[in-house]
Parts: sequence; C-alpha cells; structure tokens
Amino acid sequence: MKLWQHTYSPQSEIDTLIENFTIGQDPIWDVYLAKADVQGSLAHANMLYSIGLLTAQEWQDAQEGLYSILESIENGSFVIENSIEDVHSQIEWMLTELKGDVGKKIHAGRSRNDQLLLDIKLFIKSEIQDITKKIESLFLQLISLSEKYQHDLLPGYTHFQLAMPSSFGLWFGAYAESLSDDLELLLAAYNMANKNPLGSGAGYGSSFPLDREQTTELLGFESLNYNVVYAQMTRGKVEKATAMALSGVAATLSKFSMDVCLYMNQNFGFISFPKKFTTGSSIMPHKKNPDIFELIRAKCNRIQALPNELTLLTNNLPSGYHRDMQLTKECLFPALISLKSCLDILMLALEHIIIKKDILDDEKYIHLFTVEEVNRLVLSGIPFRDAYHLVSQQVENKSFAFKKLSLNHTHQGSIGNLCNEEIKTAFLEKLKAFA
Repeated sequence: MKLWQHTYSPQSEIDTLIENFTIGQDPIWDVYLAKADVQGSLAHANMLYSIGLLTAQEWQDAQEGLYSILESIENGSFVIENSIEDVHSQIEWMLTELKGDVGKKIHAGRSRNDQLLLDIKLFIKSEIQDITKKIESLFLQLISLSEKYQHDLLPGYTHFQLAMPSSFGLWFGAYAESLSDDLELLLAAYNMANKNPLGSGAGYGSSFPLDREQTTELLGFESLNYNVVYAQMTRGKVEKATAMALSGVAATLSKFSMDVCLYMNQNFGFISFPKKFTTGSSIMPHKKNPDIFELIRAKCNRIQALPNELTLLTNNLPSGYHRDMQLTKECLFPALISLKSCLDILMLALEHIIIKKDILDDEKYIHLFTVEEVNRLVLSGIPFRDAYHLVSQQVENKSFAFKKLSLNHTHQGSIGNLCNEEIKTAFLEKLKAFA
C-alpha cells in the first residue's frame, strides 16, 4: 500500500504495469538519498517537537528509530522493499514498525515534494564536496608534475602544425589551472544547493507554525529558499546547475585525455605508461592501447551532454511539481558516480607517467624556434617585420638553423614562467568557500 492510498485493494495486471512504469528506477537511485532522508527527518522531527507537535517521548522515540535506520544505511543492510514506492515511504514504514505512531506523525508539515528536494540538495552538497576533494588531489598532483618536469621541453602545436616550444611543466600546469576555474562552477552549483527547501511542502507552505530557520541551522544550510513556490521551482534547476559544473570538470579531463592519447601515439612518442595501464590487441602483438584515457574521454564527453538532457527534460514546465522531475535522478546520479571514477583512475595513472627526455633535440622540430630567431633579430635592432621576412626566407630556402645552445634547459620566457604558486594560491582560496 502506498502512502497516498486511502484503502487497500488487490492489484490487477494493469495496476502492476502502471506501478512499474511510474516507479521506474526510483528504488535504484533512491538508495543514494537514504542517508539524507534520515537527516532531514531528524531535523524535521526536532522542529515538530520544538513547536509542540511531538511530545518529548515521541521525539526521543523518533531519534532512536531514525538512528537505527541510519545505522542500517551505513552498514549496507538498508533496502527499499518491492512493495514500497520510494525511500521516503520505506523510512516512514520502518520507523512506524520500530516506534509505532510517531512514525506516522513526522510527516506533518511535509510533502514528499519538499522532502525529496531536501534529500537531493543534501546529496548534491555532499557529492560536490567529495568531488572537490578529489579535484584538490588531482590539482596538487598536476602542480607537482609541472614542477618536476618544468625543464623538459615539448613541441607546441596550433592547427595540429608545429608552432613554438612548450614544456611538460606548462602542459601539466595548464590543466591544474583549468581545474581551478572548474571550481567556480562547482561553487555556484554548491551555493544553489545550499538553501533549505524544507517547509515549502508541496510548493504552497503549511498552516502549521513551522520553524524553517531551525531546520536550516540543523541541516547545515547557508540559508533557505524563502518563497515556497520558488522552493519547488528549484527542483530541476539545481540539478542543471550541478550538471553544468560537472560538465566543466569533464571538459578538462576529456581534453587532457585526448592529449595523452595523442602523445602516446608512436608518431609523437612524448609519454608512455607501464603495460598494466594499457591494453593489447587480439591480433597485433605490438599494441599498447590507451584504453583508460579513451574511456575517460568518452565518459566525460557523455557528462558534457548532461546539461542539455536536463534542459530538455525540464524545459517549458510551469511552476509547481511535475512527475517529469523524477527522471532527473537517473540523469544526474550516474554522472556523479562516473566523474568520480574518472578522477580516481586518472590520478592513479598519473602516478606512473613516463616522460620522454630531450624531445626537441630531433631536427624535425627545428622550426619551432623561428619565433625565437625573429625575437633575437629584433633585440639586435632589426624591425620586427623585416626580421619576420628574413626568417621566413630562411625557412623557404631550407637554410634556417637555430643554435643548439637554445635547445638546452636554460630556455627562458613563457616556457619557464609557470606561475604555479599564483595558480595554487588562487585554487586554495576558492577551496575555502566549500568548507
């Protein structure tokens, strides 16, 4: 029997088909919300006690029952039973079984609408904090690699053509700074999720004298959604903001993975990994395929499609709750799981990256230094445009030659100017906002 059913009646085949269709994947994804649902119920029950809707004994019973359920969630024994519609129903049913009527009382002043929205916001906050910690670890790893390999030169490309000298220090550092920018989108999503919707009910408030400030403080929210209609309008909106933030991180990981796949190619040969980080071919004995990075690229590209998927799912809906919103969970939750796994495997792989030394000693990279030669001529007093044409002629008639001295590890300019300390300071300052 469902929470909203008035009387029990035997199910027909049609009833079962409709139930399976409407419940969908909720039993799968609602498990991820179970801890947040208990936290929300504890705060709501506390507030009900403070305004006189629960007695002291009922509040004590509610706490004992809810903490018992929380223990089952944390030890992995919690399940949503086949006859139960969702996580909220499961927890209410379990509390009623454990503690009697108080389980039926704690829904006073709540709707499943604000209850689920609360769960999602608490879950998103927790997930963003978890992802941010992983990003911090990857950021520091990239900064460390940047410092370690700052003197190892690397060809720079534009239009897939040889351009100018770069370095592994700049390459690693670039992706560290990209992650720093990605934190700004994550913080925006975190701030949107950090507002308490509890007490908005089905979107129109409650005639009970609910203390929304109390539950805001108990649940650790920065503030609350003041307008009860708007509180419900944030369903879908906060998921889209989170999807945009995940998409930013995914774009960084995808581009980095593409670089890795390219640089591992034998025609480049700039980097390599131990065999355990590559896969072979069923027919070609020599193959060492970058499957890890190809899968990171594919998973992250799929995450980048998520904001559009959520936009199409929730677009043009009027105010108020609509069942369409149920599907946001099965869009967003897998993306959160996938992004975290990509961060973990990337950090593991980078612990074992092998950098090729003295790449630019190869004569095929000599034209990378045409700009250096132009700059040298300009510093000697030749106008830039004249110097440019002079070096262009040398390239055309194949007489261009740059002194090998300039290929050593004392190369200055932008290659040696990593600015890692400035990037690190900015990153760590942004991290404070998630505390």
